[in-house]
Amino acid sequence: MRFCPYAQRARLVLAAKGIKHEVVNINLKSKPEWFLEKSPFGVVPSLETSDGKIIYESPIVCDYLDEAYPGKKLTPADPYKKAQEKILLEHFSQIHSALYKVLFAKRANEDTTELKAQFFEKFKKLEELLTKKNTPYFGGESLSMIDYMIWPWIERFNIFDVLEYLEKAPRINAWRSLMLQDPVVKDTFTDPEVLSNFIKLYFQDSVDAVDYGLD
Repeated sequence: MRFCPYAQRARLVLAAKGIKHEVVNINLKSKPEWFLEKSPFGVVPSLETSDGKIIYESPIVCDYLDEAYPGKKLTPADPYKKAQEKILLEHFSQIHSALYKVLFAKRANEDTTELKAQFFEKFKKLEELLTKKNTPYFGGESLSMIDYMIWPWIERFNIFDVLEYLEKAPRINAWRSLMLQDPVVKDTFTDPEVLSNFIKLYFQDSVDAVDYGLD
């Protein structure tokens, strides 16, 4: 599903490694039977290889793509560094969980002040980590897998109504500027207005949401 940040992770890695592929969009609120037969838990992204093997869950799909296909390796060869990135990814899951709480509260016309404060407490730790690393990217001196794993939620900060918090996180804001220059990020980027209109349709249970913005 092209609007899903988890699916975008896989799209970023596919593009970064130049892997030929076909994207099949599905309605996440009305998943077709053929999809559930292939992916019993109904999660996206789900990857079907050319020989019919099925892999799902975004970090697992992305690791598989990096290991199974040639080209630039996006994950560290050093086991300790790779473990550190997996730890960071686990911590980041708390941040995007906090973002969804803000989004759902906003859609319900509830006060989001406290939820945003909770989000920022977690987000500050990410800023502190990047400051401590003193590198332009979370993976080091060059863009790598962990940056692509984090990016889709930063791209959607306007949708979560937390864009102003980037001003309080100068290292992440600088990282965001670098990411926006990356050809792969540009290739998978969705216009904020398109995302905003999709969210409205999604919460209205509109059948037009999944294909919104396609010609």
